[in-house]
Amino acid sequence: MHSLLLALATTPAPTPTPSLRPGLSEDQVTPGLLGFLLTAFIVVLTALLIVDMVRRIRRVRYRAQVEAEREAAEEARISGADGTAFPAQGTAFPADGGVSRPEVNGDAGPGNR
Repeated sequence: MHSLLLALATTPAPTPTPSLRPGLSEDQVTPGLLGFLLTAFIVVLTALLIVDMVRRIRRVRYRAQVEAEREAAEEARISGADGTAFPAQGTAFPADGGVSRPEVNGDAGPGNR
């Protein structure tokens, strides 16, 4: 048994012939142009799917971040630092401290006195 293994290990492998076996054509053993185009299509389609997936995941993360910031702002508005409520987001305190101005409200303008 040992001599058989030694003979197999030392016997050189036959050199491959550069031509095909008789009866085979190159179209039977290679994918050709159609195989290349199909493979390229699958690669491009996979790349586009990955880009779309990354874009959708990024959008979901951004929406979750905006929602968390909105909830934190709402909590801060409701509780406030000194116990007073802040105005809703997008509104501001009146510049004159909440005093009604008749000129703005249309009650008594300069021409109505």
